[in-house]
Amino acid sequence: MTNLQIQLSWEDPTTGERIQPQLNAPIAFGREFGKLPAEIGGQRVSRILLNSNEVSRYHALIDWEQDWEQNNFIVIDQNSSNGVLVNGQKQTRCQLANGDTLQIGPYIITITFGLNATTVTPNHSSTIQFNPNTNIPDPNISPVTPVSSNFPPPEFNNHKVDLQAIHATGLPVDECDYLAVGAGLGSFIWVDLLRISGVKAENIVALGLEPEPYARYKRLCLNSQIPLHERLRSNSDSCPDNIWGWPSYALRESWHDLIKGDVKSALRYLWQVFNEPTFAETYTPRASNVFDSIDREIKRIGWEQIYRYGRVRSIRKTEDGRYCIAYSRSPGDYAFLVCRYLHLATGYPAIQFLPDLQAYREKYQDFKSVVNAYEDHNHVYEELEKHGGTVLIRGRGIVASRIIQRIYEVRKQNRNITVLHLMRSPKPQGNKFQKAQRAVKNHYEFQPFNWPKACWGGELRVMLEKATPEERQRLLTDWGGTTTADRSDWQNIVAEGIKEGWYQITFGQVVAVERDAENNTITHIQEKGFGEMKLTAKFIVDATGLDAKVNVNPLLEDLVKHYNLPLNHLERLVVGNNFELIEMRNTKGQMYAAGAITLGGPYAAVDSFLGLQYSALVTVDGMYTARAPGVKRFNTFSSLQQWIKWVLNQKP
Repeated sequence: MTNLQIQLSWEDPTTGERIQPQLNAPIAFGREFGKLPAEIGGQRVSRILLNSNEVSRYHALIDWEQDWEQNNFIVIDQNSSNGVLVNGQKQTRCQLANGDTLQIGPYIITITFGLNATTVTPNHSSTIQFNPNTNIPDPNISPVTPVSSNFPPPEFNNHKVDLQAIHATGLPVDECDYLAVGAGLGSFIWVDLLRISGVKAENIVALGLEPEPYARYKRLCLNSQIPLHERLRSNSDSCPDNIWGWPSYALRESWHDLIKGDVKSALRYLWQVFNEPTFAETYTPRASNVFDSIDREIKRIGWEQIYRYGRVRSIRKTEDGRYCIAYSRSPGDYAFLVCRYLHLATGYPAIQFLPDLQAYREKYQDFKSVVNAYEDHNHVYEELEKHGGTVLIRGRGIVASRIIQRIYEVRKQNRNITVLHLMRSPKPQGNKFQKAQRAVKNHYEFQPFNWPKACWGGELRVMLEKATPEERQRLLTDWGGTTTADRSDWQNIVAEGIKEGWYQITFGQVVAVERDAENNTITHIQEKGFGEMKLTAKFIVDATGLDAKVNVNPLLEDLVKHYNLPLNHLERLVVGNNFELIEMRNTKGQMYAAGAITLGGPYAAVDSFLGLQYSALVTVDGMYTARAPGVKRFNTFSSLQQWIKWVLNQKP
């Protein structure tokens, strides 16, 4: 028998990216491609590589067996070290049913037979782009090319551009020693460290779309229902405004409350930060405190002098060992910047959007009923408070937990609200690494806060820096990506919702999303044991996350293609341990990158405050070694001197 096709569906343990191959049986799973059989019984084997130390070299096989009535798919454990879980139960040989889930190491794979041919797919990439002029998520904006018909000029087609030809265009050409592309938090932290290290403000330029470096981050927080008085998912000493981390946010907040006479609150914060996470929940800072602290540092380092509005169109090496940046200052107003040291921190280029929801919006042009958690969607909660209704949530990370908490607050005003939480598959157990394992409750996996701390200065960071690219892939898979914080407040909300019945978890594979005559959304799912079912809701909220692949960003895609830059297994930029893009070195010119576009490299939590601080530290160390102008290495005396200036709010 041939062409026994199965769809496998899982989320990448590191990034949460959806992977949905359709394959012919038999299917072999393992860690080493060479150990997987190429043929079984004359049938070509579909070989799936699962790169994790929790996966054996040849771990499991899906095959078919024929009895007198029908053909059955079976999964067979190949004497693996950690076994195969089918629907949460360990099995050595088990018949598979439509909708079953296999857990092989950290991979939870949903099995689907008899795919519905009417499944709708969108016409283009399932992402929501940021408007290139406003920097706001815009579902009506398609990915834009970094170049127009007449800019940059033809000279940018060369491997290295001649600056004489650039000057000959008659367009403005400025020069600087240090250029930060992005002007977001990653750029700000790098610039802040340069200023502390002795570089003058007039030698630095930051190009971006908004003068406040936290503008996009703040907007995404507010859209995903983290208001200014609520707490961010960070820790006490990850301070973008203070590279030393002292005094931490907890100490600052404690001192503030102590001055106001609120001794109880002051002591509570101190108790948290000195006893976390064993005896107290991890302290997390208020959003407003973080942004206010950055505002203070903005004024101290002269950011208003450093920042320039500009949309970068293209980056090229120059023949004199520097870099030329072509950018637009406004529509039709073009200019160039030439620099010796360039830092890329462009952030997440787009927001992930589920393909079936994208297809729904394309078909019905309905941008109110189906929303992304990172879009402005306050109308959902206003409507629920007035009239009630059912909300369907997709995704189960930190953003989904915050959406649930927001709906819980709205339910205090209107009890006629129901939450349906659609998950692709159950989560019987969390990621394991050596003797440690993440906890799981109600199919949410919790991220311990010692994970990013260990990445910051512990053995995990050293381990990842020393690892080969293949070893890094396995390590990051086993550690898993960022997940939901282990916080009792929202866990109690979930438990209460399940008990009272207004919060329900459903598992299934989405076939299509439609709209009925009453303008409700109808989600057709394949649910294990029940066939196709319909979930009716007034609103659908997609909380599946952000997209950081390089090819989603036109500027980075142009750079990668022009210089044939390598990408890592996560389709991000390959950087050295000091975050340099080695292939872009241009004699004395050096280019560095930071943030989500470097995930898969020498550091795990690259998009955290800690990660941005760490990359800035090693980057500036690298520039000091290269004798970059004005950069001074910290020692005990100079560091103390600069810290005192920070405390006194004096310019570096």
